[in-house]
Order: sequence, then structure tokens, then C-alpha cells
Amino acid sequence: MAFRLGFLVLTLSLSAAVAEAQQKIAFGDLNQDTTQPVQVTADQLAVNNADGTAVFTGNVVVTQGEMKLAAGEVKVSYGAEQSQIESLIASGGVTVTNLGDAAEAMEAVYTIDSGVIVLSGDVLLTQGGSAMAGQKLTINLKDGTGVMEGRVTTTFQPGGN
Repeated sequence: MAFRLGFLVLTLSLSAAVAEAQQKIAFGDLNQDTTQPVQVTADQLAVNNADGTAVFTGNVVVTQGEMKLAAGEVKVSYGAEQSQIESLIASGGVTVTNLGDAAEAMEAVYTIDSGVIVLSGDVLLTQGGSAMAGQKLTINLKDGTGVMEGRVTTTFQPGGN
């Protein structure tokens, strides 16, 4: 789940510290191979064959390639064949990291096939000394784009990224 949060490659119109509604984000060289294996470690696992889910709890860490997602709980939904992961629903304080970049939120939903991660609830995105905050961040891992929504606040570190 490797991705580069190059959100500082923004247009000049984004140089204001506070923006309303939506903020488009360019993720630069973010192009995640969503076909890579997904590895999950946790303190506990509960499996429900009836509805095709598995719930990992306690110090959950999910990795795919270089990307890592950590949370208190992650519910895994499997496809019809029960052999492929359809989505991951993380809650209990979520952190997604890659190569020093990080996104934090209350919850996250990662849909594997589409390569889209939606982080929601007090989202904070950081890269070096720069940060962006909002209520919802949608990251498309396949094309390297993202959108921050909700009262968006951006802090740029001059000369940084």
C-alpha cells in the first residue's frame, strides 16, 4: 500500500492558509500497485463465514507494498469467492504511512479493486513540515490523486516540498 503524499505540488490558488469546501491534492509519484498482497497482523481475529468478514482487533497493522495502515480495529470484507479481499474498514484511530508521509483520521475505508482510500473524521495529512487538515480525504492510489473536504486548513513549509 505504498504511496507518496506529494500534496505540496498544488496550484498557486492553494497558497491561502484556509480553504472552504474541497481542496484538490496532487500526490505526485503516488502510483500504488493494488494487486500486491495485503498482510494483516493483530492481537485478535474473529471470523464470520456467514457474512464473509473477518475482524482484526488490537494493534492492527495492515501492509501492502510500502504502505502501512494502523488502527484499533479493521474489518475485512471478502468477495463472493471468499478468497479475495473486497475492502478494509478501519476504526479506532487510523494512521496511514509511507516513507515519512502520514495521514491520520478516525476511520478509513480502503476498497482494494478501485484503489481508493477514504479517511474521515478529523483528518490530518503531513509531509515534512507541511500539513493539511479537513474532515474527509479521498485518495485514489491508482492515479495518484486526492481530494480533501470539509473546512480545509493548509500549512505550507516554504522551501520544503
